[in-house]
Amino acid sequence: MPTSKVASRADHALAVAPVDWRPIMLVLVIAVIGLPLVHSPSTWVTLTVAGLAMGLIIFIAAAGLTLIFGLMDVLNFGHGVFVSLGAFVGFSVFGALSSLAQGHDLAQNLAVIAIAILAATLAAALLGWVFERVIIRPVYGAHLKQILITTGGLIIGEELIKVIWGPEQHAFQIPPALGGALIIGDAAIEKYRIFAVAIGLLIYALLWLSLNRTKIGLLVRAGVQDREMVASLGYRIDRLFIGVFVAGSALAGAGGVLWGLYQEVITPGLGARLNVLIFIVIIIGGLGSVGGSFVGALLVGLVANYAGFVAPKVALFSNILLMLLILMWRPRGLYPVARR
Repeated sequence: MPTSKVASRADHALAVAPVDWRPIMLVLVIAVIGLPLVHSPSTWVTLTVAGLAMGLIIFIAAAGLTLIFGLMDVLNFGHGVFVSLGAFVGFSVFGALSSLAQGHDLAQNLAVIAIAILAATLAAALLGWVFERVIIRPVYGAHLKQILITTGGLIIGEELIKVIWGPEQHAFQIPPALGGALIIGDAAIEKYRIFAVAIGLLIYALLWLSLNRTKIGLLVRAGVQDREMVASLGYRIDRLFIGVFVAGSALAGAGGVLWGLYQEVITPGLGARLNVLIFIVIIIGGLGSVGGSFVGALLVGLVANYAGFVAPKVALFSNILLMLLILMWRPRGLYPVARR
């Protein structure tokens, strides 16, 4: 069969895949269940926006990792180092542009955040390129070695961050124009959380368009489904590998800036702690599924915030419990990827 016909059939198969709405509806169900548990509608609005913001920031950091596993079959436990690096690079940008970051002009504050995110993505992308070349490439296809060597890479990366920025924690303050809260009725919604929701949705939309409306996106999606087919069509799958790894690392760097501002304090171990939530999200969503990670991240954010308010002790293991229940329903995650 001619190559063009094979590619056309692959494109058609990917494009017409039906959407399973049940996992998406689960997000709405969790939100509805949260209302009577919280009792106060205004508090529920505040917690819901906070949960969406938390979830979308985690999604930004997790989206690249799930693509890395889906396409490259790599378990990268060192992914958190890109998050930490992004947070500290963003922190340094804020320090260098402190006059703009500490002002009350919204445009200037947004410009500083944009520069910080750009610098963080570039730094994380560069580190990702080195990480793939030096650490990942020798252990393709060996999952146990991948876990061990990438965990070692995470530890080394954290130590290098301590050498450059010091081992102590640093206050990473939200710019004044995005500080405080909007009062809507009786509900107080923090401005930064609204901003984080907007950025998260924008990045998801860009990812969706890239994966569904571009040739590179088609190749990535097809590669996640069947790497051998993509290679048989004459495409350089190795170049696709490094491109996805670098892009995933860059997204983690951007997530590090947003997460650092969300927490308002950063430490060298920030990425390692977020790693736990990242892996929960991609397992819930289905390894290799960006859409699944998006839904999984929203579930994690909402459950964490509702549980933290209703039963703080339960919040300590709420996301593990959520993952357990999801896997009992769908053992391969909400949106399982073929051959995974």
